[in-house]
Amino acid sequence: MGRGLHITLRKSLIGRREHQRRVLAGLGLRRIDQSVVRDDTPTVRGMIAKVAHLVEVQQVDQEEGA
Repeated sequence: MGRGLHITLRKSLIGRREHQRRVLAGLGLRRIDQSVVRDDTPTVRGMIAKVAHLVEVQQVDQEEGA
């Protein structure tokens, strides 16, 4: 079992800087209340730090081979 991050977009992209929009697109988030699960890596953590005021993050356990 690996560790993962459940990331949910909670605030709108309207009026946000282009860099923040690109970070959210890189995470796979486009719409409010959309959620994705990503591996818990330093790269993903850095991306989350850039848009922490727009997202909600929870740690989850991932099943291998699923």
